[in-house]
Amino acid sequence: MVEHATIYTPAAQDDSISFSPASYVTAGLSDQAQMSGTPGTHIVIRGLMKRFQNNRIYDGFDLDLPRGKIVSIFGPNGCGKSTLINMIAGILPRDGGEILADGKRIADIKIGYVFQNYREALFPWLRSVDNIAYPLRLAGVHPAERKRRIDKLVAAFDLKFDLHSYPYDLSGGQQQTVSIMRALVTEPEVLFLDEPFSALDYEMTLIMRDQLQHVLAATGTTSLLVSHDLEEAIYLADKLLLLTRRPTRVAAFLNVPIARPRMPETTTDPAFIALKSEALSIFQAAVRGL
Repeated sequence: MVEHATIYTPAAQDDSISFSPASYVTAGLSDQAQMSGTPGTHIVIRGLMKRFQNNRIYDGFDLDLPRGKIVSIFGPNGCGKSTLINMIAGILPRDGGEILADGKRIADIKIGYVFQNYREALFPWLRSVDNIAYPLRLAGVHPAERKRRIDKLVAAFDLKFDLHSYPYDLSGGQQQTVSIMRALVTEPEVLFLDEPFSALDYEMTLIMRDQLQHVLAATGTTSLLVSHDLEEAIYLADKLLLLTRRPTRVAAFLNVPIARPRMPETTTDPAFIALKSEALSIFQAAVRGL
């Protein structure tokens, strides 16, 4: 169903962007009602299929993802967490099934993607501000509108560094901030984040968590976050998606009813601890295949 998605990633040092269309085998769902989802659903997944060689990763996988919420995805190693968001985003082909957002192909909506490796995600030959503006320039957005959007993000992130610096002059956290801003500057309908803080030290991770939850809550962007850290997954999420071992199924899709803004001390709150304990029990059962 999805044919391609434009993802802004450096392909070569020629100030150009490239992407590859992906061809898919559809599941042949004839009843459109099957793709309507539950009330409040933004993205509907039905019958998702994915294999790598002889390994079944997804085999008839169904899921409804809510609008305007941050969904954290957590599961055993090798269960296909990143594979899932990459198929939803349209940058990895699927072997079957349907994925629609508001009844449209993902290729027909605006998406943003934040990669784990921020060092390779930015153009080192462009200033940080030009990295952020690049997708807008590529889309032909007027310079005045580019500036307005960037200024809006600068205010939202409360930046303490100079965007006229080159990426190699910035810290890791600052580089990832620039990467997140570039993903958000297009005002995407859906934002994908693949372990965005895993390469950062603990202090910078805490700072980035706070910045990200503030901005996403303010924008109301539907966001899918892959994390290998259960505490981080709960901390950032409105809903926590727990996956099983492959062939991957939904082990649980938990609400995270913890008030925002969340702070580091939130992790010691009894409600947070109870939810983490519940999620850990589900995860352990999923790992054991129970």
